[in-house]
Amino acid sequence: MIGKKLYLGLIIFFLYAPIIVLMVFSFNYSRSQAYWAGFSLRWYRELFTDDQIIRAIRNTLLIAVFSTLAATAIGSAAAVGISKLGRRYKAVVMSITQLPVMMPDIVTGISLRLLFIFAIRIIGAGNLGFGTLLLSHITFNVPYVILSVTPKLRQMDGNLYEAALDLGSSPFGAFVKVILPEVWPGVVTGALLAFTLSIDDFMVSFFTTGSGVENLSITIFSMARRGINPRINALSTIIFVVIMLLLFLVHKRDQHLARKNAD
Repeated sequence: MIGKKLYLGLIIFFLYAPIIVLMVFSFNYSRSQAYWAGFSLRWYRELFTDDQIIRAIRNTLLIAVFSTLAATAIGSAAAVGISKLGRRYKAVVMSITQLPVMMPDIVTGISLRLLFIFAIRIIGAGNLGFGTLLLSHITFNVPYVILSVTPKLRQMDGNLYEAALDLGSSPFGAFVKVILPEVWPGVVTGALLAFTLSIDDFMVSFFTTGSGVENLSITIFSMARRGINPRINALSTIIFVVIMLLLFLVHKRDQHLARKNAD
């Protein structure tokens, strides 16, 4: 038992020690990563006065919010539609849905870039930028929402929807009043996953954006190419704390649902 705990402790240490070091040095007054020069919020102040980073934060949040809303709506509706298919067709469609999840990000990024460039040439107007970046985030987030909602649909009694229609409800009304409450935990999980993936994504964003439009991942990559900037430490610390808060809220929600179901 002691050996298992020691092994687990070593794994956790090697996973989180670099993040802890990064967070500690984000409060270091010196630019050096080799010695401690005193506690300071210098790099956080410089972070929020950097126009490039502020623009990247704004683009990241806008794309994350809009892509999450769109992907959640599309993915939830698609999951309901897939659940109505026959067993053979459902298996085929679910396999196709899982392909983008298993596919390397670089393949997805290059494929979307080629598609957008082809579409722009056909239309004869437009260029890579905020719109293509938003569309690419919606595209790779939809499968994750489908995979989050589908298990909840399997747990739901399929006769409830038919019963609502027999009692005079419209198809949309039955979906909102019957199906949506049953699959809501899966919808929320898919939305949180889509939001997190959108903020985290670099590879797909790198290939599908244009000049002048960057998210945080691309901005951090550009800054890191010129050397480790302490503002990156501060920015990474904020991102880590935000993600941990989201995971904490999801955990609390799951605990609440488990207690509610137990009662």
